[in-house]
Amino acid sequence: MSRLVISTRHLHTAGRHASVSYPDECCGVLIGRSLGDAANTTVVERVLSVGNERNDSRHNRYLINPETVLAAHKEARALGLDVVGYYHSHPDHPARPSDFDREHAWPGVSYLIISVLKREVADIRSWRLADDREQFDEEEIDQSASGFGQKEAV
Repeated sequence: MSRLVISTRHLHTAGRHASVSYPDECCGVLIGRSLGDAANTTVVERVLSVGNERNDSRHNRYLINPETVLAAHKEARALGLDVVGYYHSHPDHPARPSDFDREHAWPGVSYLIISVLKREVADIRSWRLADDREQFDEEEIDQSASGFGQKEAV
């Protein structure tokens, strides 16, 4: 099982974004680094909240435009980091990836999903798409208090 190290503060940032965006899905980018260890650990050092750029079905779909993704990659590179994943919310649904999520995901990055029920965060889970793209595997969330030098973005 892979492991996502993310501070409680960064989880709260993503959770607040999900609550404020309810009943629409929110989305954002996880910036950090892979440790390249046997546990397949990814460390989130920055959470970049972005707008859901989808025009329809915002209650169960999100879109991050390619220009926004490119800007996130440039920001990460400037910090000596990488885009290591994405987050989005599931209003009134479990924090499990949908078939739509699987069809639009990439292997090798983390997908943090926040379940929001009536504007309250109910659950947060993280997933990685298998290399064969057939399924998501859940990854452990390690709420690090040490910070790893994180900088918060909203």
